[in-house]
Amino acid sequence: MTEQNKMSRQEAGRRGGKATAKKHDREFYQEIGRKGGKATSRNHDKDFYQVIGKKGGQATSEKHDREFYQEIGKKGGKSRFNNN
Repeated sequence: MTEQNKMSRQEAGRRGGKATAKKHDREFYQEIGRKGGKATSRNHDKDFYQVIGKKGGQATSEKHDREFYQEIGKKGGKSRFNNN
């Protein structure tokens, strides 16, 4: 490939991701997610999860307003009610 036609790392990653997505189904991604979660839990303690949970909650609260939380609360309540 010549210097002019050289693709960026970002483009190569995008193309590779699309090719992988065509080869695998949802179950494949669920399984690698499960394996990654198990590996992470073996390598980290309770404090790690508390810190990342707090960061995620903070980031979410900065992006969403009160109406967002009301809506997800309603959805959660309906889901919980329907599962009992």
